[in-house]
Amino acid sequence: MSGHSKWHNIQAKKGKADAARGAIFTKIGREIAIAVREGGANPESNGKLRDVIAKAKANNMPNDNIQRSIKKASGELSNVIYEQITYEGYAPGGVAVIVETITDNRNRTASDIRHCFAKYDGNMGTTGSVSFMFDEKGVIVVERTPGMDEDDLMMMALDAGAEDMKALDDAFEIYTAPNDFHNVREALEQQGLSFLSAEVDKLPQNTVAISDPEVLEKVQKMLAMLEENDDVQNVFHNAELPEEEDEE
Repeated sequence: MSGHSKWHNIQAKKGKADAARGAIFTKIGREIAIAVREGGANPESNGKLRDVIAKAKANNMPNDNIQRSIKKASGELSNVIYEQITYEGYAPGGVAVIVETITDNRNRTASDIRHCFAKYDGNMGTTGSVSFMFDEKGVIVVERTPGMDEDDLMMMALDAGAEDMKALDDAFEIYTAPNDFHNVREALEQQGLSFLSAEVDKLPQNTVAISDPEVLEKVQKMLAMLEENDDVQNVFHNAELPEEEDEE
């Protein structure tokens, strides 16, 4: 997982957070829509919805926005139907990329994602073409606060069902199996912990170093273009980017 610290990714995006906050809320609103469609609008009986609400709160989404998104998804305010579609492919330099989207227009989204790959000399692949290079893990990021004991947090995480924990300078990253993520997150939340981030990610088994500056620039621009697309929820890749290596 070298070069892929979730906490560092959060830090890198903080400077852009205010300008992008509206877009983040829109994307989380779509996740709420999917969760409500699959399990209903009551968080008490819908674990996935509780997970998305926790993510919304970690992103400082106001409660009014959260409730409005739930009402909208349950049909009280809108009848827009969203679907989840995942795209796979390669960026320049042999970098594997997975793009998770939530869209109300699959033709528009497919065209947009294909354009992002093509614009920077990447190649769209078929389903499964790169996903085998990634492991799916729940990742919970807890900010390191004064007086927080690393050993105590590790025991708390393991007792909750986590697989591992990584200590960084300013935060702790707790890893779970995908099926255990919900229970671990809720158990830690009940222990009084708050999260900077809590979601299921795809972590690369191996990373790709890019020595050519021009290729590196294309990869960075392509990833940024994908992340800025309104339909894109997550972009996972196995590139070793300079700003990520600083954390190691």
